[in-house]
Amino acid sequence: MALDQSELDLIRSSIRKITEEFDLEYWRRQDASKSYPWDFKDALAEGGWFGILMPEEYGGMGLGLTEAGVVLDELGQRCGFNANSIFQYFVFPPGPVIHHGSDAMKAEFLPKLVSGEEMMCFGVSEPDNGVDTSRLKTFARKEGNRYLVNGRKVWISNALNADRILLLTRTAARDPDRPFDGMTLFLTRLKDKTGVQINRIDKIMRNAVDSNEIVFEDFEVFPDEIVGEEGKGFRCLLDGLNPERIAVAQTCIGLGRGALNLVTQYAKDRIVFDRPIGKNQAVAHPLADSWMRLEAADLMTQKAARLFDEGKPCGPEANTAKYLASDAGFEAADRAMQFHGGYSMATEYHVSRFWMEARHLKIAPISQQMVLNFVSDKVLGLPRSY
Repeated sequence: MALDQSELDLIRSSIRKITEEFDLEYWRRQDASKSYPWDFKDALAEGGWFGILMPEEYGGMGLGLTEAGVVLDELGQRCGFNANSIFQYFVFPPGPVIHHGSDAMKAEFLPKLVSGEEMMCFGVSEPDNGVDTSRLKTFARKEGNRYLVNGRKVWISNALNADRILLLTRTAARDPDRPFDGMTLFLTRLKDKTGVQINRIDKIMRNAVDSNEIVFEDFEVFPDEIVGEEGKGFRCLLDGLNPERIAVAQTCIGLGRGALNLVTQYAKDRIVFDRPIGKNQAVAHPLADSWMRLEAADLMTQKAARLFDEGKPCGPEANTAKYLASDAGFEAADRAMQFHGGYSMATEYHVSRFWMEARHLKIAPISQQMVLNFVSDKVLGLPRSY
């Protein structure tokens, strides 16, 4: 159900009202203390925003990535990446469950996600396989009426607080001729279970939301926790990957606009040589250029979101949106740093957080180089380089 512009504007104003209670100074404190923002999470839950993509039968709004993008843009501008990360984990990780989970699994889990009663994390990345998911080593071995999982995952955000994990494992050895077969996706409880150790990774940014290495040693999962079919988990996972790229693009645009808002006001207020620095074209023109690049990236992101919402193929558009948006977002943040001069290093000016957060999203969840590989191979039909 697509909304018209007035309804999208209402979403934006509603989210902006929430962000007024959680300003940039709030997020600076949360980041510095590495404290999870439970009060912000509860405010989003009370507004029903965690259900924006959820089917109405499970208590959700039944909307699409177009509408979720408005939320991500607004949160990125007003709060930064920590806030987006809280919201994102109710946007793209549930996708495989929504599309491939059993009726019982969806009825039991999705309403708890919509209400904020439960939280989840996404267990895919591993220390040694890079972006080649087919080479993951975490293995679920069938033993009677259960599977025992052994292996490691890394850069798993939200794991310290998550009730459940969407966990991708191998259940069969890798076949070079069909490398993506033999992987199985489980939605299983994580909190208070044995056989799992969660180790927080110390980071330079986005510290209000934890990132972790997880070690599994005979961690129990069960057949009724399989999402889709055994051995076909990677196909189910794809329903989370394109939305992830689109959501990250929407986040990057928000971060870029947030940094641009800060530096534009600073350029009006900062007086050097008896004139505001924004009067100098060496400052004004790069900022104007950043505004245009963010607008252009936004159009591609909206196109990708619209295609996804319509159930159409959107791999090239989703990847392109991520590429353009992360470039534009980081460049805007980098210019904000440059034109704040020495004050860019002072945390009270906030631009350094936008800069670090935007830089991170040129790497994750897929690097700029891998997007170029995808487009050159899948779109242009050039010989694959890897």
